[in-house]
Amino acid sequence: MTNILIYCDIDEGAFELLSWGKKVKDSLHATISAVLLGKGAKGKAADYFAYGADKIYWSEQAALTDFYADVYADALFQIANTNDHDIVLIGSTRRGKELAARLAQKMQAGCITDAGGIELKGQDLVVHRYTLGGNTLSSEVLKTAKKVISVLPKSFEKSVKTAGQGEALEVSLTLKEPKTKIVEKKGKAGDAVSLEDAQTLVCIGRGLNKKEDLPLVETLAKTLNAEIGCTRPLSHEWQWLSEQREVGLSGKKCKPRLCVELGISGQIQHTVGIRDSKVIVAVNKDKTAPIFEMVDYGIVGDIYEVVPKLSEKLKTV
Repeated sequence: MTNILIYCDIDEGAFELLSWGKKVKDSLHATISAVLLGKGAKGKAADYFAYGADKIYWSEQAALTDFYADVYADALFQIANTNDHDIVLIGSTRRGKELAARLAQKMQAGCITDAGGIELKGQDLVVHRYTLGGNTLSSEVLKTAKKVISVLPKSFEKSVKTAGQGEALEVSLTLKEPKTKIVEKKGKAGDAVSLEDAQTLVCIGRGLNKKEDLPLVETLAKTLNAEIGCTRPLSHEWQWLSEQREVGLSGKKCKPRLCVELGISGQIQHTVGIRDSKVIVAVNKDKTAPIFEMVDYGIVGDIYEVVPKLSEKLKTV
């Protein structure tokens, strides 16, 4: 019997992991458990059962009110250790990236981070992840008895929500005081946008000459009812768009039905974030740009000439 434990600080991420667990549980003869921590944890149990959890471990202890990586790692360790879990899957969010390695060290487990997929071969879990700066895809198998794997958002399809049932257990945890203290919280300036959920995406790169030309892209995005994404220079170096709109290896991984790439050369650091799009369209004036090697439709031309015509044409469709 294999015991799989799932945790993600974002519920949608946990639902994706549970959906994968539900598919493989029979082959692995596994039980699928999930962890809910912090304020309001118990109230979420029904949704987690609906996506495939057999059992829920929850705690609303005061020490879990704010997120401290060392405290949360200790909480997960106590739950996993007490209940003999062999495999722990963690959503590879910003918080999850901190947790995975800390938890693996406590469990003396093998650890793979930022997995983009997990394939079952016999009783082995073959983990696929980008390596060498996103230039290649490696497949790895953990041979340790205990395994911790952090999984990138959107790596698995979320299943249909059903009327599931299971056992919800409140756990009593012995938690130490955190080594740091949160003294103040301030909202981060930027967009409240979820590119991962966008069905249509328009991405802009260095082909845009200046920030004042963004309305060119915004008009097309509005016409397509699309979200706007960008390459790293536009968000982090030039700050024309918020960090929440970066698409790529260090940004969001998206799976839209349609992705339109504007003035983007096609370097791997960006394309790993859009390669799972169903249809990719690119506009670039350089006919040798690498982006044309992966697109379904390509237009060789200046975005300043092509995009206005494209926007006008789409308005008549």
